[in-house]
Amino acid sequence: MTRVWISAGTNVDAETNMRAAVQNLRAEFGELVLSPVYRTKAVGFEGDDFLNMVIGIDTELPPDQLRTRLRTIEKSLGRVRGEEKFSPRTIDLDLLTWGELVDEAADIPRSEILRYAFVLKPLADVAPDEQHPETGESYAGIWRHFRGEEDMSLLDWDW
Repeated sequence: MTRVWISAGTNVDAETNMRAAVQNLRAEFGELVLSPVYRTKAVGFEGDDFLNMVIGIDTELPPDQLRTRLRTIEKSLGRVRGEEKFSPRTIDLDLLTWGELVDEAADIPRSEILRYAFVLKPLADVAPDEQHPETGESYAGIWRHFRGEEDMSLLDWDW
């Protein structure tokens, strides 16, 4: 089994869609590791705030098959692919890491880990001592030195 980290984000009926995404992932993969949920401003466009979190799963699926499963969950929750990159989302499930794999062509580890607080902070919360496969630095260490601009607030959620 390989530990995989997935980022989840939504700003359309956000609480309902985030809970539904977690339920779908739990039904598909079993036990999950859930980060805290953060509220962040929309990045790259004017829109409702996003809810963001990171979810850990253990899987034997290779990255391409896992991405297909994630897209199926997104579609079941009303996500339409082909939208503009920076636009409202019913749900966005992005594969961040797949074990220690580095595959630049497949964007593994996902480049957003090092660019956006709404991806890095929840990952650092649930995997502080894990090392970024390319930099070798722990996620907690990367977060300590992060200089992002996003305004984030921690939400108190019960699952």
